[in-house]
Parts: sequence; structure tokens; C-alpha cells
Amino acid sequence: MKPDQIKEITESIIEEASKRLVGYENYIKKMLVCLWADGHVLLEGNPGLAKTLTASTLAEILGIGFGRVQFTPDLMPSDITGVNVYNQKTLEFEFLEGPVFTNLLLCDEINRSPPKTQAALLEAMQERQVSVEGAARKLPDPFLVMATQNPLENAGVYPLPEAQQDRFLIKLLIDFPERESEKKMLYIKHNNLHPPVETLLNSDIIRDIQKSILDIDISDQIIEYILNIVTGTRNNSSIEMGASPRASIALMQLGKAVAAVNGRDFITPDDIKYIAFDVLNHRIILSHEAELDRVDPKDVISTLVEKSKVEI
Repeated sequence: MKPDQIKEITESIIEEASKRLVGYENYIKKMLVCLWADGHVLLEGNPGLAKTLTASTLAEILGIGFGRVQFTPDLMPSDITGVNVYNQKTLEFEFLEGPVFTNLLLCDEINRSPPKTQAALLEAMQERQVSVEGAARKLPDPFLVMATQNPLENAGVYPLPEAQQDRFLIKLLIDFPERESEKKMLYIKHNNLHPPVETLLNSDIIRDIQKSILDIDISDQIIEYILNIVTGTRNNSSIEMGASPRASIALMQLGKAVAAVNGRDFITPDDIKYIAFDVLNHRIILSHEAELDRVDPKDVISTLVEKSKVEI
């Protein structure tokens, strides 16, 4: 599939989603970019910002399977992956698939469950399979995890370990909508609390787009630019722990997808800048001094990106 086709498809999905989600165009675009790059999304925002509605709406428009797991303190790993159950009629064990066996899995309030349950997703996110009692079972293709968490909660929660946060290609910080967007939302909801949307895609088209993203060209200069940004996080006085090579790979993958949704078959520096904060904000840890000075990670990353040189 050619970039101009991917651009047209992306724009049509955003337009369709806008029938139900107002002021979320940029968020939806980045979620689609992540899907085209075959990655997972972590959504962080206050309650009531339509994070769950966004995930279910996208699945409906994309024409793929959707599953939701509400993470709670008593949730067990088998509640996600599935379990072997003894069938008394056949006298054999049968595997009952868990909700992870879908195309788009929404993990609502993922930081509500203990680390053991959170870790049940690691293999699924990385290898696209789950292992139960020694048997590995492949997950559907495409497979995307969207996880949400509330930044205000600090009691009874289990923060995601850095290693697991790193599995998410991007982390989107969902903010309050603009006044005019919220006003438009009220008018829409006044007539229909759940406006209908059309199904525009299917799994085959999504896989085709994901394969096409791999053909997007990346120059040596852009590779050097990516390396300058990522290695710069490891030599910054405000950052205690910098980003790993997985961040470099993520910037390259997403840069290709951003180029495609903009109708190009090559990456520009602006493509990297567009997605840099979302790739890096959950992959760095600020130093104690920076935290005491209330340094904003966004400012640190923005300064780093602007200072990184691109040799054209």
C-alpha cells in the first residue's frame, strides 16, 4: 500500500471517530501511528477523559476484535491469559481463552493490579503469544494493547515497572479538551449519548498497512538524528536514567509511520520531533535534583530534541 493511500485511510478514520470523540484528533492520529508501527499504547489521564471510549471506538471503526479487562487488586494472571479446565465429558483438559485473545485489548487502570498480574502481559506484548502450563499459544494478528492509568491515584496502586513501561511504544498524556471542543461535545451528546460510527477497515487491511510501513525510507542523517536524541538522554544532568536502544528502534518505527500518514515514503526530522516526547517521556527517569526543582520532563525532552543536530 502506498503512503498516499495510508494517509487517506488515516484521515478517514480520524474523521469517523470525530463523530463520537471531539477534540481528540491528534490523540487518535498518534494511536493510529502506533498501530501502523505495530506497537502498544499507554494512556495516562484523569478520569472522565474518554480513554476507554476512544479504545472501543477505534476498534469499532477498524473492524477488529475488542476486549476489555478492568484491572483490580484481586485480578489474577489467568483472568487475562486463560486457563485449562477439566471437561468431565471428554475426560480431558480444555483451554479456555482469556480476554487477551483479541485484536485490541484495553487494560483499564492497569496500575490497579499487583505486579504479578501486570507481568502476565509481558509475553503477550513482546512475543505476541501466551504460555499456559508450558504450551505457547499465538495471539490474533494484529494485536494491540491499550492500557490506561490515572496519574492522581497514589493509594492502592502498583506503578508499572520501568521494564514494562518500556514495552509500550508510546505513552500519551491525555489532557482536558478545549472549551469549544467540550461545547461541541455537549451538543453531540445532547442528541445521542453514543453516536454511531461506521466500520472502515478490517484485519487484512491493517496488516497490509503495517507491512507497507517497513518500506518507508530512512536516511543515514535521520538515523544519526535519532541516535543524537536517544544518547543525549544518557548524558543529561537532569536525567538519572536515559532511554535504552528500544527507544531508538521505537523512534525509527514511528518515524516511518508518521511519514506514511503524511503521504511520504521517506522520514523527515519533523516526523521524529512529532513523536519524540511520546516515545521518551516514560523511558527516562529525572534526577533527584531535577525533581526537587520541579523540572518538567516535557521541557527536558523538548530542549534535548531542539539541540540535537540534523546533518542534511
